[in-house]
Amino acid sequence: MTSRAVLTAAGAFAIGAAGVGAGAGLYAAIGPASTTTVVTTGAGSPQSAPSSGGLSVNALYQRTYRGVVDITVTTSSSGSGFGQFGGSTQAEGSGFVYDTKGDIVTNQHVISGETSIQVQFWNGRSFKGKLVGSDSSTDLAVVHVDAPSSLIHPLTLGDSSNVQVGDAVIAIGSPFGLPETVTNGIVSALHRTMDAPNGYTIPDSIQTDAPINHGNSGGPLIDSSGEVIGVNAQIQTDSGGSEGVGFAIPSNTVSSVVPQIVAGKTVAHAYLGIRVESPVSAQGAGVAQVLPNTPASKAHLKAGDVIVKLDSTPIENPEDLSSVIDSAKPGQSLTVTYVRGGKQHTVTLKLGTRPS
Repeated sequence: MTSRAVLTAAGAFAIGAAGVGAGAGLYAAIGPASTTTVVTTGAGSPQSAPSSGGLSVNALYQRTYRGVVDITVTTSSSGSGFGQFGGSTQAEGSGFVYDTKGDIVTNQHVISGETSIQVQFWNGRSFKGKLVGSDSSTDLAVVHVDAPSSLIHPLTLGDSSNVQVGDAVIAIGSPFGLPETVTNGIVSALHRTMDAPNGYTIPDSIQTDAPINHGNSGGPLIDSSGEVIGVNAQIQTDSGGSEGVGFAIPSNTVSSVVPQIVAGKTVAHAYLGIRVESPVSAQGAGVAQVLPNTPASKAHLKAGDVIVKLDSTPIENPEDLSSVIDSAKPGQSLTVTYVRGGKQHTVTLKLGTRPS
């Protein structure tokens, strides 16, 4: 399947609404199940240098690669129109072992539309996977496999709030259908915002220059101590290949969402009901649009308002607002401080549940 579920880099960040935007292509890092492999030699060979005071790349790989899996998804397609026929297509992504029961974490966009899932472990053995559940607001999914305990090597989730720019990282996955591939780099930036498959935003995403390509989706981004700090999901590129700008869903989002999926629950997200943008001449989150029949509209927020504080948390930009709402719970009350017409106002509202 030459499927590269194309997303766009958002020019305005959406809090409880679909995003809009343009610019360089931001692609979900999923790709074809079969490729032509080009092997290069000489300069540019894999490094085993120490990782900023942590383990070497080789040591990190040896510690973690058994917990990374290759995921092949078959989807059915129905033809429409003259000369089009129904059939099936395949796409390939990555994932990692979450627990000793055989639960696997991957991206929602990897398994979207699945009719069958095959999970291949480090030694080449493959097992049928069953979709446990997914959350399109965070692009996370869980697949279960019944495999021997000898193949189940759960990886440890780290605390993504402790990650710093410049930290050394490795990515393991199946770029272009090449399982157990490791690349290394650093954390290039923090608190980035990605568009989720359903058009909402994923805040606090981690940017990395570790090469990520189609097929890396769902694989782990690992720090220098061997802990998973993110789930690789997207790349920003003009060419369609890695240009050193990749993005991962933070591990703290995984820690919040995945246990709910494993428990068979529907993941509920807090909802404010506005589109936000960077204000022209001030810090804060500018309200670009207030959606009808939402907590924001009931609190009489208006387009043009600039939100500068939620409870006691200062809001300096749209990403701050997105992070606070994402960490809140439906039904939670928040005090919103905003500026309108040069004057500061305060209103208390109750957050809703994000619609699908």
